[in-house]
Amino acid sequence: MNQQPILNDPMGRLLRLTEANASKRIVIGVVGLPGSGKSTLAHQLVNAVNGRINAKAAVALSMDGFHLTKATLAQFADPAAALARRGSPWTFDPADLADKLKQLRQNPDESITWPDFQHGVGDPVADAITVSPATKLIIVEGLYLLHREHGWNLKGLLDECWYLDTPMDVAMERLVKRHMASWDFSRERALDRLAINDRLNADIVLQSRERADYLVA
Repeated sequence: MNQQPILNDPMGRLLRLTEANASKRIVIGVVGLPGSGKSTLAHQLVNAVNGRINAKAAVALSMDGFHLTKATLAQFADPAAALARRGSPWTFDPADLADKLKQLRQNPDESITWPDFQHGVGDPVADAITVSPATKLIIVEGLYLLHREHGWNLKGLLDECWYLDTPMDVAMERLVKRHMASWDFSRERALDRLAINDRLNADIVLQSRERADYLVA
């Protein structure tokens, strides 16, 4: 496996990239295992950048809005299996995600909408988020930004892509606790959920680690 450089100062890196590219949007990907803390890191960095520059300088977006809808999954050859493996790379629309990334990069002076995944709805909601022309730094977090199968290939659409290098056992234990808290699962049931879906997805994500520009500890 390739030895990528470790990024010890992600905030400083973002500020340098933003200052050096004032006329364009910078799009940074953050990849990591499920339960690695991608969303937390993305929002912490955005809040820090906005505190240093201005309130609209940066925004954190998720690839979760590109989940295929339940109605679409119901059209799969095995709908039950598709729903059970929701969150796997083939249950997203990577082509739509690629198109949105192109829009963000190619139209820096325009407002661009972005979908969101609302758990209360259980499906993505189109155009739920608007990225204003004032926003020049975009951090997109998600599992499969470095994946290269199942229709995924975002090469060239991210200025950089970082891998949040959380150990597998730490990430999986976080997921167990999250399932227990969110869905009132017993620990045994949460572990079963990991075995049939989350750990399988985590193994797929781990295989893409070597494609990252930087590792973030």
